[in-house]
Amino acid sequence: MKRVVVTGLGAVTPVGNNVPDFWEAILAGKHGIGEITKFDTTDYKVKIAAEIKGFNPLDYMKKSEAAKHDPFSLYAFAAAIEAVSDSGLVARGEESNVNSERFGVYVGSGTGGMTSFVEEAAKLHEFGPRKTSPFFIAMMISNMAAGNIAINFNAQGPSLPVVTACATSTNAIGEAFRAIKFGYADAIIAGGSESSIVPLAISGFTNCMALTTRTDVEAASVPFDKRRDGFVMGEGAGILILEEYEHAINRNAKIYAEICGYGNTCDAYHVTAPTPDGSGGARAIRQALQEANVTAGDFKGEDIDGANIYYNAHGTSTPLNDKTETMAIKVALGEETAKKIHISSTKSMTGHMLGAAGAVESIATVMATKEGKIPPTIGYKEPDPECDLNYTPNVSVDADIKLGLSASLGFGGHNACVAFRRIEK
Repeated sequence: MKRVVVTGLGAVTPVGNNVPDFWEAILAGKHGIGEITKFDTTDYKVKIAAEIKGFNPLDYMKKSEAAKHDPFSLYAFAAAIEAVSDSGLVARGEESNVNSERFGVYVGSGTGGMTSFVEEAAKLHEFGPRKTSPFFIAMMISNMAAGNIAINFNAQGPSLPVVTACATSTNAIGEAFRAIKFGYADAIIAGGSESSIVPLAISGFTNCMALTTRTDVEAASVPFDKRRDGFVMGEGAGILILEEYEHAINRNAKIYAEICGYGNTCDAYHVTAPTPDGSGGARAIRQALQEANVTAGDFKGEDIDGANIYYNAHGTSTPLNDKTETMAIKVALGEETAKKIHISSTKSMTGHMLGAAGAVESIATVMATKEGKIPPTIGYKEPDPECDLNYTPNVSVDADIKLGLSASLGFGGHNACVAFRRIEK
């Protein structure tokens, strides 16, 4: 079995349209939440979201080409360009340093081309079938971000666009890790993208009681705080380049961290609510730790002190999720270790980016593991007795992190967790 490392990162987020800006913002505790500008919210209970700002697709492709893609696909494309450039991988021409047939793309989306779906449905209703765009299907389907990325980078290897709601990109990264680990690819572009700040999605999430209706942007996304009452919709993309260790070493690549574990479970309980005892999420965390050969519960592997572990929480700022996730951490790690680890929810700053969330949070986890800096959970004011762990309230801290965990818990009961180990110099 092969070792797998992270050699490139790319992001488009509500707090920065590249990884350096994103990382600087979340360490500083800056959020990207504001009034919705994409449509008139007069008749909507929800007035705020975490929108992408200052993104120009023409920085990445010609206008005529950009018009053929949904925003979710454009965000993924931009993040992939950054990540591949960061990695130094080239799969076309004389300078190729990766076999294109062993170069893959695992980029998913929870909802796909939701913007295009809403816009084309309105056109059909108002003008009839002849006005439907010939590009509509290609703009809407969830696999097209992966398809466009593969075409651009000549990635002819395994391609798997995952769709597991809010766990989408964590599953995509985990499945890409396994594909390389077991020898099916040398490198994979992995992550997720989302653009669902549209009237239909906002009204749907509102009516299923998932979104906060607060208008105070400083107190809207407050994970693990007693005042939490729903999540803030976010959007964007996150991409990681995963690469077989020897392949990366042979080309003298920069290495951020080693990805060493992955857990994938389902609650099989309810379409939106998590298992009340947190057991489904706990099993995903334990699986990731066991594959990383780290002691977890009854499994005895390498002992890593809890103070050397960072856990980037799903932490949506919903009443059920945050309480249940706290329970899952305790079940997976044991009460004593759970009390020691560093936890934070970067959704307090980015909002919930749905299918992109896991990838962007994995980037935060990789950077925290590499640099020994823990992003904060901002807006934290009122402790909840049912959420009684160390959530790194309001201010980032320095820590000697040896292992980073990033977990995602999606609608449908999908749970995923990936583990990253610090590369010792």
